[in-house]
Amino acid sequence: MAVSAKMFSNAPLNAYKALINDLAAAGTHIYCALFTNAAAPDQETMLTYADVIAAMTEVANGNGYATNGAELASKTLAEAMRVTKFDTADVTWAASTITARYAVVYDRTAGTDAGRKVLLWVDFGANVSTTNGAFTIQWDAAGLFTDTVAA
Repeated sequence: MAVSAKMFSNAPLNAYKALINDLAAAGTHIYCALFTNAAAPDQETMLTYADVIAAMTEVANGNGYATNGAELASKTLAEAMRVTKFDTADVTWAASTITARYAVVYDRTAGTDAGRKVLLWVDFGANVSTTNGAFTIQWDAAGLFTDTVAA
């Protein structure tokens, strides 16, 4: 299965303007939500989670999946040798019956969806399904994303 992950275009701008919280802080809530193939993410026009849910169809609530997705655990943000890396534990919806095409990772710390900034999205390449099984997204060993500063 071909899988690709891309940052939303203004995620770095939001970080530089301090509109995204410290991603690894205990009080920051980074979530991953699942969406159907009804519409693809638009990394140029989807600036907040409200934009995402207005344009895309989230996986149905129930059967092991809760609206808004799951909070990512074991968040780390570190820099070494000019590379900043954000990583989390893999995310699993256990004993779930889900069909999803996309995942969206966003900062859920703000009080409303209009204030919640989107970070990145994943295209599974095709619908992925579980039937009373574990739906798991295994993040790359390099992290959810890296930012490399030129030497």
